[in-house]
Amino acid sequence: MTLPRPVPSSPCSAVGASPEGAGRLVVAHVITDLDNGGAEAALYRLCSATGGELRHAVISLMDRGVYAERLERQNIEVHCLGMPRGRLTWAGLRRLWHLFKLVKPDVVQTWMYHANLVGGLVSRAAGVRAIVWGIHHSNLDPAHNRSSTLKVVKACARLSRYLPARIVACSEEAAKIHASRGYAANKFQVVSNGYSLVDFRPDPASRATLRRALSLEDDLPVLGTVARFDPLKDHGNLIRALAILERRGVRFGCLLVGPGVNEKNGTLVEMIRDAGIGASIKLLGSRDDVPAVMNALDLHVLPSRGEAFPNVLAEAMACGVPCVATDVGDTSLIVGGTGWIVPPSDPAALADAISSALEERARDPAAWDRRREACRNRVAEEFSLEKMVAAYRDIWLSVVSESAGGGKARATRCAA
Repeated sequence: MTLPRPVPSSPCSAVGASPEGAGRLVVAHVITDLDNGGAEAALYRLCSATGGELRHAVISLMDRGVYAERLERQNIEVHCLGMPRGRLTWAGLRRLWHLFKLVKPDVVQTWMYHANLVGGLVSRAAGVRAIVWGIHHSNLDPAHNRSSTLKVVKACARLSRYLPARIVACSEEAAKIHASRGYAANKFQVVSNGYSLVDFRPDPASRATLRRALSLEDDLPVLGTVARFDPLKDHGNLIRALAILERRGVRFGCLLVGPGVNEKNGTLVEMIRDAGIGASIKLLGSRDDVPAVMNALDLHVLPSRGEAFPNVLAEAMACGVPCVATDVGDTSLIVGGTGWIVPPSDPAALADAISSALEERARDPAAWDRRREACRNRVAEEFSLEKMVAAYRDIWLSVVSESAGGGKARATRCAA
């Protein structure tokens, strides 16, 4: 089987497939968009790691975002449908149906709510039965989610008994919450995100280079948060905690990194100014050098009020950077005994944990080095990219073998 050339009417399609890939299991991924995010990053890592043995076609319901070019560099086929955020178009749905007919996937893997609903329904209409949904969210509080998103969640709960063969949740918390909302509990399988220990590793050279570029003193304790600006990420919690540390006379620098985390964000700038900590914080916005950013830190802080399986914790830990995190989603599972877990929305507790971490680093460098090593070892043992890849591969082969049309024979060839 060979993947098709892109449909000419789409200026956002690109092909990296080659004829020698014929006969491999074909996986079509449908995702809401390809901007920075945990699900998008997991999709990229998964496709990149298995592109040699499986055939992938990635379909974005919206636009290219930041990951389309990265996927194409890995010879992964990418299509974008150009639908507006929060709105479906007939042309987009029609094109999605045609793509399924052209690609002829053995299995469709969808990512996030809207892609689960739209990708699931359209792929079934196109004749695909091996459908796997992806859940990458665990906070369904109406105060922090759009009403339209919650309507999609409700619709997916009803369809979950009939449409997907499996539902992959990236965290135990996400699986539990969605099962309680009516999703078919017997279809869930938890697959933790996995990380490359080659891309994310301790790197003293990149640490020194970035700290020098940012005019950070060598002996300055630097903490940071890598997250988009979003109510669930709760930057306000972090800023209030840092204000407490400032009043205590704790010396620190702080790097804030992520989409919307820049000087143009008036809300964030005002929060920092009102807290009186502007001199200690650098707003870096979106960056492509996250491993270097993690290496520049001494401590990574996750102040969120809602998460599923936050990638940034494992990425920091893989770089040998201990973490302080709020107890949301699977953060305690990720951190284990290597860092500090505090209640969400409690800046005093967050400040105390940060202070304890910085005190240990200053008081007992040997203990701090052991902690850093334990961080990396935990990611290597529990959250490696290889474990994630193996889990997804097993799920795909299983649903293909269960579906009609000779899927079992193809699964055997792929596994060999």
